Amino acid sequence: MKKILLSFLLSVPVFGFAQSFQVNLQGQKQTAMGGAGTGLALDEAAIFFNPGAVSFLQQNGVQAGISPLYLKTAFRQTGSNLTEYNKDKIATPIMGYAVFGSPANRLRFGVGIYTPFGGAMHWKEDWTGKYTVTSLDLQAIYIQPTLSLKITDHIGIGGGLVYSLGKVDLRQALPINQSNGQPGTAQLKGDTKDFGWNAGIYVKTEVGITIGVTHRSQVTANVKDGDAIFAGPNSLQPTLPTKFTAALPLPATSSIGFGFYPSEKLTMALDVNWVHWNTYKVLAFDYNNNTTIQDTESPRNYHDAAALRLGFQHQTTAKLALRAGIGYAFTPVDDGYVTAEVPDADRLLLSAGIGYHGTKGFGMDLSFLYEDVMSRKQTNFESGLSGEYKTKAYIPGISLSYKF
Repeated sequence: MKKILLSFLLSVPVFGFAQSFQVNLQGQKQTAMGGAGTGLALDEAAIFFNPGAVSFLQQNGVQAGISPLYLKTAFRQTGSNLTEYNKDKIATPIMGYAVFGSPANRLRFGVGIYTPFGGAMHWKEDWTGKYTVTSLDLQAIYIQPTLSLKITDHIGIGGGLVYSLGKVDLRQALPINQSNGQPGTAQLKGDTKDFGWNAGIYVKTEVGITIGVTHRSQVTANVKDGDAIFAGPNSLQPTLPTKFTAALPLPATSSIGFGFYPSEKLTMALDVNWVHWNTYKVLAFDYNNNTTIQDTESPRNYHDAAALRLGFQHQTTAKLALRAGIGYAFTPVDDGYVTAEVPDADRLLLSAGIGYHGTKGFGMDLSFLYEDVMSRKQTNFESGLSGEYKTKAYIPGISLSYKF
């Protein structure tokens, strides 16, 4: 029995962050433009996209928004004709920004709240892969106070300290029966509080092209005294862990972006993101009780991954703007490491949106992002779960803003 439990826990990728759960929904205008925004001084969301561009914003303002994220994943086990689907569950990444300081001065201030990592994956309790995962809820909310300085009329720099608040809750079945005859269960949940930073430079060239370069640091999410909740035979209960600690690197991201302005009404944006996933090599757990379960180390061996984003904005009238975008993101997950809570693969991104801003400072922006995650046939090295995954994501978004 002990060997069964130990084998189970070795196969548990509890913190399965990957491209699937790296949320790029930090501004509705930018989301509608394929997620591009590093080379633009577009609105208050520059606090996230490029702190150096904040000092070039023509007005102060506040904005708040939400992007309900709906994932639909299909799984067909190798050799089976049955297709299984995840449950309907909506994650709700949030964002909010405020920029202060006189636009006539070189120094501006801001604060941002956004969700760069998050997701919800829920399968039926009796699905084929129930011993790998039945549900996963995770979220990392970043709070970022920011300073931005216009060094010259053409160059701005900026940066901010990031305070990260994270939550994770993973559940799965155990290959043992409880005293009541029902399958055993395991739940691992915990909170994190960690720090990082975000910095950028923004340049307006003499030919009218704008360029942005940013780096958002890695944040190591440390779960200390997380709750390990097991339901199994009464005879094993006293020997099972009740607490655990673990650490996961939420990866750094380096970006370069360009803004092009073919006409007074048309803005084009091109971004290249490089996500430093190569730091995620091993997933390790330290349990408070090793009588039955020993501390474990499980290889992940992720590699760096890039994303390309192209967006357009047409200022149709003084109040109305139309937006569209396209992007392609490469997975950091190698063959053999794909898991049911992170069924990741390369993905195509398509987006569109509309913005309306009235004369009294109030505005509303709408976006819609569709992500087509490519089909991927995989056999996980540790769990042995083998089959084909296919995922699509549908993400509407709305934000309200006020300029002052």
